[in-house]
Parts: sequence; structure tokens; C-alpha cells
Amino acid sequence: MAGIIGTDQVTQVALIVRDIEATKRKFAEFLGVPPPLHSDGGKYEITQTTVEGKPAPDANCLLAFFNVGPHLAIELIQPNGVKSTWQDFLDKHGEGIHHIAFNVEGMDSKVIACENAGYPLVQRGKYGSGGGEYAYIDATKDLKCVIELLENYK
Repeated sequence: MAGIIGTDQVTQVALIVRDIEATKRKFAEFLGVPPPLHSDGGKYEITQTTVEGKPAPDANCLLAFFNVGPHLAIELIQPNGVKSTWQDFLDKHGEGIHHIAFNVEGMDSKVIACENAGYPLVQRGKYGSGGGEYAYIDATKDLKCVIELLENYK
């Protein structure tokens, strides 16, 4: 299946939360696993985060991941109160499902394909030390959530 982004394989389902510690304890209890460690999203020098096309050096979050399948994770995101797609979601909707993520190759071409289909880029940045990149695509009108494109996701 080709579709707009060239894959139909979900990599993550992410939830925005107010309290990552409390939520990861509840998920751990529900899943019968130990709570994972969490980390922040990284320094701007690494992430180079942009929000609505503008540099967003203070946008950050806490992240925790539960591996729930061979290629699937539940991601918990606690925004830091600064303008970002995470904080905007929390302010507008409260806690809940923020995005569904797909691992892609050729990030720039996938972003362009989404924009050509009417789904604009709202936030973009880098993660990890392996050259990973993410892009949040606003598909809320049609798909009822944000779509995250992940390149070099392991």
C-alpha cells in the first residue's frame, strides 16, 4: 500500500499528559511491566525544533515509551508549557491521543506529499544521536489526529 506517505505501518501512538510520572505508573500497572524511565526532548542545539515554521528553542517535553509490540510503542508526552504542538493540544483538548506515527524514508518528500494533500506541517525537529528526524503533520480535520513522520526511527 503506497498511500500519501508510502507506508501503512504504525510505529507509535502518542498521548499528551499533564503528569508523566502518574500516567506511566498507571500504564505500567495496566500492562504489567515496570515503568520506563523518561527523558526530556533534548536541547535545541540538537533538536532544532520549529513550530509553525519558526525556531522554537524553548519548546520541550518529557517523553516515556512503552514497547507494546515488535514495532509499536505507546509514547507519553508531557509538554513544558511553551508554544508547541504538544502544548497547543493540551491547552485546547486536555490529555489524550495526540498523534499516530509512521516510520518513513525521504522526510522532505513525505512532508511535501502531505502538504499537497492538504495536511500542513506544524512542527519539525531532530531527535537522538543517530540523525533521526520527526515532522508533525496536521491531519486533524480529516483523520482526527496529528500524523507524525519519523525518519531513522529504531
